[in-house]
Amino acid sequence: MVRRVAIIGAGVGGLASLKCCLDEGLEPICFERSEDIGGLWRYTDSTDGGRVSVYRSIITNTSKEMSCFSDFPCPEDFPSFLPHHLLLEYFRMYARHFDLLRHIRFKTTVLSVRKRPDFDTSGQWDVVTETDGIQESHVFDAVMVCIGHYQKPNLPLVSFPGIETRFKGQYLHSQEYRDAEAFRGKRVLVVGIGNTGGDLSVELSRVAAKVFLSIRTNTWVFSRVSNHGFPTDMVNNTRFNHFLDWLLPPALTKWIKFRKFNSWFNHANYGLASTKSSNFKIIINEELPFCLLSGTIVLKPNVKEFTESSALFEDGTTEENIDVVLFATGYVFSFPFLEESVRSLFDDNRSLYKRVFPPQLEKPTLAIIGLVQLTGSVMVGAEMQARWVTGIFAGWNKLPPASKMMADVLKKKPPVQRNPSKRENLKLSFISYIDEIASCAGVKPSVLRLLLTDPRLALAIFFGPCTPYQYRLVGRGKWSGAREAILTQWQRTLKPLRTRVVDDSSDGSDGWHWMCLLALPAALVAGFLLSKYSRPSWSPWAGPQL
Repeated sequence: MVRRVAIIGAGVGGLASLKCCLDEGLEPICFERSEDIGGLWRYTDSTDGGRVSVYRSIITNTSKEMSCFSDFPCPEDFPSFLPHHLLLEYFRMYARHFDLLRHIRFKTTVLSVRKRPDFDTSGQWDVVTETDGIQESHVFDAVMVCIGHYQKPNLPLVSFPGIETRFKGQYLHSQEYRDAEAFRGKRVLVVGIGNTGGDLSVELSRVAAKVFLSIRTNTWVFSRVSNHGFPTDMVNNTRFNHFLDWLLPPALTKWIKFRKFNSWFNHANYGLASTKSSNFKIIINEELPFCLLSGTIVLKPNVKEFTESSALFEDGTTEENIDVVLFATGYVFSFPFLEESVRSLFDDNRSLYKRVFPPQLEKPTLAIIGLVQLTGSVMVGAEMQARWVTGIFAGWNKLPPASKMMADVLKKKPPVQRNPSKRENLKLSFISYIDEIASCAGVKPSVLRLLLTDPRLALAIFFGPCTPYQYRLVGRGKWSGAREAILTQWQRTLKPLRTRVVDDSSDGSDGWHWMCLLALPAALVAGFLLSKYSRPSWSPWAGPQL
């Protein structure tokens, strides 16, 4: 039976894993190479040491209610979208509340994780760490790798002829970016339009002489704020919308999807995206459309090559006097401490069973936490993975045989996409994936059962946002405060906004309750269909990447 568990990394995945291990009576030790918790969300001015951290101005793309730990809501006075210092403070509150810090060894680097000679029978691991130059060997019954996928900057210089040999200006990866001051008065080319590329382009446009943004794929831009002023992810990521996507024909779903994309502004007019494309990415950015409209950012196609001071693009145009090229080209995951025989078992997260377990291992005592791309908060996904994994380590839950796990992996793993612009298609539906892991852990709520026992809660779950508290209503780890947290989630969302009282006879909640009451028959039918015809392998688009 697994007792001692090594946890690598004290970011959000590591903290959740620590708490889940303690809940299951396991003995965890978390190794963190830096001096504090928070992972990439702990901002530092320095870029030395290769540690990846967020830039100074970053604000979360997912709202606090959709991103928090499932049994620890964010403080009600925190804004819905958090700057990095408030998110880090939330992590500290969580760690203090559940007494996690005493289980973390800071300034300790994991050098190697190797199978023990008797791994076939024991499933144990030899773990070598280093603290202040002193190495130490440990034996653990299981290992949870919680370093995420923001580890090694992806800098594909070979794809940009001339950048290393001819270009005389400066080039850098977004990992090195901290704030815009160093770019004041310069002509800057940003390559890549993920969330980071969009954010940095907007920020640089306020101080740079000119900003050019090079993209090579269709990109749809969403705002964090919905039509009625609520957080977009709370409005979009609902079980009702999820059910409609499952129910409607794919062609109609696609038409509705593109109508939704263009409801804010016509993306084709801005050169961003066409409704005819099946490959696309989604970013969150409120200011980018205005910057394009005002000319402070100029959109360009993919770069063909660089000269000493110019960038030549695939459409034949050239931009002269480029001072800085900023590559916002993402990251690749890297686990150099794992022995080669283990690393070779998975080339990406699709080679892992449920994106967590290497299915070929003789014993299921290694879990990769947080290496998943979702259309919602990865933080919620990491916690759910940790709950499932620690149940298996504790012995009360089981994995299927290796042959079934391999069959599941092969069934869900599409052909490898060589074009990085198609990586967006590898993202998983937030609700589909969390529900899948929750079912494995025995903590998925039943809307149909709740309709019979607690109709008010059932309606809030089905029509309201799919917040993490839903997964604390039943099963192991059930939290007595989950129901109240769900029924008060909108109050916590609005609380920070109501610093000035405005006389209004209704805040809209009465109308929402009437809508839910009228929708009860539809919910009953939907609950029946969900229970009778649910398709576990289904994974449609379920809202924007946040």
